[in-house]
Amino acid sequence: MTSSADIAAHYRAKLAFETDPADVYAAQKAGERFVLVDTRSAEAWAQGRAKGAVHLPTRAIAERAAAEIPEDTAVVVYCWSPGCNGGDKAALLFAERGYDVKLMIGGFEYWARAGYPVVTDEGESRGPIDPLTGVVA
Repeated sequence: MTSSADIAAHYRAKLAFETDPADVYAAQKAGERFVLVDTRSAEAWAQGRAKGAVHLPTRAIAERAAAEIPEDTAVVVYCWSPGCNGGDKAALLFAERGYDVKLMIGGFEYWARAGYPVVTDEGESRGPIDPLTGVVA
C-alpha cells in the first residue's frame, strides 16, 4: 500500500507543474505576473484564444521564446484540449530553456467551456458556461 506521504508528494509535484483555467483566470484578475501562451497553429489562434494570451506556436518556441518572453517570467501554456499533448510538448520546450512553466490542463476547450473571455480578431466574447465544466449562475 502506498503511504499517505507518498500520495501527498505526488499531488504536490503535480500541482507544481499544472494549473487549470479557473486558476489562470483568477490569477489574471488578481494581476499576477505571468505570460499565458497559446501554442496552437495560426489557424487555431484565429478561431479564438484565451483573453490575455500571446501566440507562440510550439514549433516556434525554440527560436522565438528568448526574444519574446524574458527568462525570469513565469509561463503558462495551453493547446486545444485534454485530448492533445501539444501543451505538454510546449511546456517541455520552455522548461528546457530555463522557464518556470506550467501546463493549463483542459486547454482552450475548457477555458471556453467555462465561459471565460475568448478573443478573435473581431473582438471579445464569452460563450455560455457548460454546466459540466463550470457553475451556471
